[in-house]
Amino acid sequence: MAEPVPLTEMSAFSSPNATPTEWSQARDELADAELYWLSTVRPGGRPHVTPLLGIWLEGALYFCTGANERKAKNLAANCHCVLTTGQSTLDGLDLVIEGTAEGVSDPAELGRVADTYESKYGPHFVAPDGTWSGLGDAIRRADVLVYRVAPETGFGFGKGERFSQTRWSFSHRPSFG
Repeated sequence: MAEPVPLTEMSAFSSPNATPTEWSQARDELADAELYWLSTVRPGGRPHVTPLLGIWLEGALYFCTGANERKAKNLAANCHCVLTTGQSTLDGLDLVIEGTAEGVSDPAELGRVADTYESKYGPHFVAPDGTWSGLGDAIRRADVLVYRVAPETGFGFGKGERFSQTRWSFSHRPSFG
């Protein structure tokens, strides 16, 4: 399946002579990131942010959680969320993906998700004494909730010699300007 190609725009808040970050670079960094931060909204309206493991697969970010976790309860009431990753330094690229979390139940898709987690996180997932040992099998059996977040809007914040703010619109509606 071909991934959608977003409309790319650069914010006026970027440094002079900065260039927009290519979506292909952002997508690669999303796939390679070890840790993501998920932002959801509690039923009462207060924000909730938590770190988690995730994968990039077939044009979307995936993550899993237990049914009684706060993030699962929040998503049951409001499926809109934000996933972020990046560097806690003044160099590199920070990424923000806005989207709608959709539950995954298709056995074939769950299998691909589990395989990708195991490939990405290696011994943490597959070694008997790994931190998340057995989680791949729990994903395959649908013993945990798995969510897919296809990007609706993405932002890239390039840092270093030149600072850039890039927006990727997957619905092709411009917003900067």
